[in-house]
Amino acid sequence: MFKRTLIAASLTVAALASAQAMAVTGGGATLPAALYKGSADSILPANFSYAAIGSGGGKTAFLKNNPAGFGTTGTVHFAGSDSILSASELSTYNTDFGGSYGPLIQLPSVATSVAIPYKKAGQTALNLTSAQLCDAFSGAKTTWGALLGTADTTPIRVVYRNVSSGTTEILTRHLNSVCSSQFVTNSTFTAARVGGGALPTGWVGVANTSDVATAVNAVDGSIGYVGPDGVDATSNAVVARVNGVQPTSANVTLALLSASAPSTAAQAANPANWSPVVPNPTSGYKLAAYTNFIFGQCYKDAAVAADVKAFLTTHYSNPGNNAATQAHKFVAVPTAWKTAVTANFITNSSGNNLDINNASVCNAIGRP
Repeated sequence: MFKRTLIAASLTVAALASAQAMAVTGGGATLPAALYKGSADSILPANFSYAAIGSGGGKTAFLKNNPAGFGTTGTVHFAGSDSILSASELSTYNTDFGGSYGPLIQLPSVATSVAIPYKKAGQTALNLTSAQLCDAFSGAKTTWGALLGTADTTPIRVVYRNVSSGTTEILTRHLNSVCSSQFVTNSTFTAARVGGGALPTGWVGVANTSDVATAVNAVDGSIGYVGPDGVDATSNAVVARVNGVQPTSANVTLALLSASAPSTAAQAANPANWSPVVPNPTSGYKLAAYTNFIFGQCYKDAAVAADVKAFLTTHYSNPGNNAATQAHKFVAVPTAWKTAVTANFITNSSGNNLDINNASVCNAIGRP
């Protein structure tokens, strides 16, 4: 009897320890999900969870502190999103939770491309202009011949994300910058197409970024859009060049060179300034952007705050998580950005009082 009681007690302690170890709850974007969790070289600590449900779902779960979106209970401590926080989302959050939870923090995690995978018999070096992307993804051109100026009657079959997706937002932000009569910027593909209407026959919606390349490869004549971790973005045989440029890490870096970290206290205090967008870069690859982390500044659980700060300290150090970032075909945040993030949100050497659990800001408030 004593032995059985001891075993039961030991199992209970182990279960409690396991529950306590998984202390930091998050989720969201699927584009960087394999970098964040589930791979041998993933960068989130062991006690961080990550539910890959899409950028829109991740933002909603965090902004409303609704862990049901991640299939769990408790508190949502962070989110990953390729979709930037809108002015409306920031305003609503500040109204609903600013007084009790404190400010939120939006940070660039890694730089990414949105690659254009394709499958077309006889085509191994596809090069599309931005205007051709507009025509293909809007349905203005329905055959490959019409798109490329040939006699090919193969239908264009678009594989798109059928959930609120930051990958869609990055794609449509560029398309809107060059063909605003065909696209608006939106994280939902069907809503981004100006005029709406039924999608052409044969187009396929998939939920996760990992499903895009598989669906494209299943049928000749297909084209889609996906993060670099889901396809060999360096191979023109499977991923199109855009305006002659392949979505390599070097070309993503070139595209985002013009984006600078906030340099004044007023700029630093606005979360929107920490997620720069370059809709139509003058050099490099056109479909380039940052995918982001969203954290709270204030946490009532001091252990969670310490874990968050420890992760940020590692990620924004040098080399930090650069090796894993590169292995998953993303680009590390530039050193100048890492320095700015560290000074503002980790050490407070900036003096802007934006750091995690700053005593003058977070006194008696924070995410529960």
